[in-house]
Amino acid sequence: MSREEVLKDYEEYKSLGRVWGQVPVERISKIKFPRPEKSVIERYLALPDMTTTVSDLLDSYGVLGAVAASHIKPLFAGKRIVGTAVTLRSMPERKTPTQAAFDKEPIKMSTREIYYLSEPGDVLVADFGGNLDVSNMGGQSALVGKTSGFVGAVVNGAIRDLPAIKEIDFPIWAAGVTPITGKFRMEAMEINGPVRLHDVVVYPGDLIVADESGICVVPSEYIERLVTEAETIGAAEDKMRDLIASKAPISELRPLFRKRYD
Repeated sequence: MSREEVLKDYEEYKSLGRVWGQVPVERISKIKFPRPEKSVIERYLALPDMTTTVSDLLDSYGVLGAVAASHIKPLFAGKRIVGTAVTLRSMPERKTPTQAAFDKEPIKMSTREIYYLSEPGDVLVADFGGNLDVSNMGGQSALVGKTSGFVGAVVNGAIRDLPAIKEIDFPIWAAGVTPITGKFRMEAMEINGPVRLHDVVVYPGDLIVADESGICVVPSEYIERLVTEAETIGAAEDKMRDLIASKAPISELRPLFRKRYD
């Protein structure tokens, strides 16, 4: 996307009251991009073994796109989300927090900026390099996300205010939890550029698929193709389960197994 297009979109969103103003426009790489139809999202959510099946298919496409919950975990049990990725990359501030406060520096972290620039159904992917010491977001940020229609957030870093976030039922996957604020400790460097989740790259417009097993990142060009194949696999695995439960002979199980894994 050209800078002229970004500036045009920025002015449009500003006129609509959708610009918070904490992140300089030159740090916004993209504002408008396509999202999948709601029906496609619902098809992903209907998959019984959602991230397991998606991860296997990403492997078959040669795409590194799955992050284990061992690295970035769901903070609330039983949650599953599917939505378009919007991205925020942050870096540590050079000044110490005390010096920044003494100098009356502005707060340079901002999830609010991206919430207002995005669309209902999106997923915030925030990358602070896996830092586990300070918070990328807390209760107020989660509330803005929730009221903006976001379905959840994935954080390559830590969050805080866990009780408040749980109370508003905002699903989050994060590398850790901390009481320490990110104010005067981190700075938003880029909105809607590429970011990292553990060892996986995420681009704005990719599809985030997350449940208790972990997170899958589906590149935008594979979104519809993958869910169609996943539905076929799901039907075959349902049949396999029925045969296993009924103690079917190996001669009946083997053809389905080969169809799935060969």
